[in-house]
Amino acid sequence: MSFLQAIIDGLLVGGVYAVISIGLTLVYGVMGIVNFAQAEFLMIGMFVSWFAWAYLGLDPVVAAPLSFAVAFGIGWLVQGQLIARVLKAPSVAQIFLTVGLLIVIENGSLLLFGSQFRSVTTSYQTMSLSLGALFISVPYLIAFGMSLACGLALWWFMRTSWFGRAMRATAQNPMAAQLMGIDTALMYKIAFALGVGLTAFGGAVILPYVTVFPGVGGQFVVLMFTVVVLGGLGSVAGAVVGGLAVGVIQALSSLFFPIQLQNLILFIVFIFVLAVRPQGLVGASR
Repeated sequence: MSFLQAIIDGLLVGGVYAVISIGLTLVYGVMGIVNFAQAEFLMIGMFVSWFAWAYLGLDPVVAAPLSFAVAFGIGWLVQGQLIARVLKAPSVAQIFLTVGLLIVIENGSLLLFGSQFRSVTTSYQTMSLSLGALFISVPYLIAFGMSLACGLALWWFMRTSWFGRAMRATAQNPMAAQLMGIDTALMYKIAFALGVGLTAFGGAVILPYVTVFPGVGGQFVVLMFTVVVLGGLGSVAGAVVGGLAVGVIQALSSLFFPIQLQNLILFIVFIFVLAVRPQGLVGASR
């Protein structure tokens, strides 16, 4: 029964890992840039949700769309003013820019908000549902449900909307997309803003069980890159598969090993998978 409980817990956590990582793989898939500052937008989303809870009385989950909107706006400006300037530059310039952006956002938040840890209190924070001998944490279930809805909305947007199809065309061949009348610069702005907005949305929905502080992104950045590389860098479906896989691996490893070794087991599996499939679980070989 403990094995089944671990599977359930892992899937719930993995669903959230997926939604905070989809943005990273979306940015890479469309623009070809690895955004090392992606986790800082998770922190921004958490802070927006915390302030909405503290000063407006909004539940963090209800404030998640606000976190998305704020991060989307910041991402739009960052892409237009900074990222667009290095799209055709060597990859080392792109790396230094996004790492520099990481440092600026983290230290800027330290100046604005201080180094103290902040948390929220909600009516469902300690609640759980019982299914016989199994228990499902309500905060984790709500976060999973919101993440699932967000993932489905992104799938619908990318598959059925004109902007989604234009973004996919831009990712496949920017020159051909331009010849077909697509404004690729606009598509890059939308992709980057949408990517960081999704990560901020994920930050908001996990706030009921995670403490926010300016360095919280460092707790998730390695997991985010693990998810997208394990699933297949540039593949949205791969981010979903990778997120669920990471959550389940962490939960199962805690059954047999001390909690301190949880991530060690994860990275052993990660290295083994990449040794067998360098393109990731879902990514296409090149």
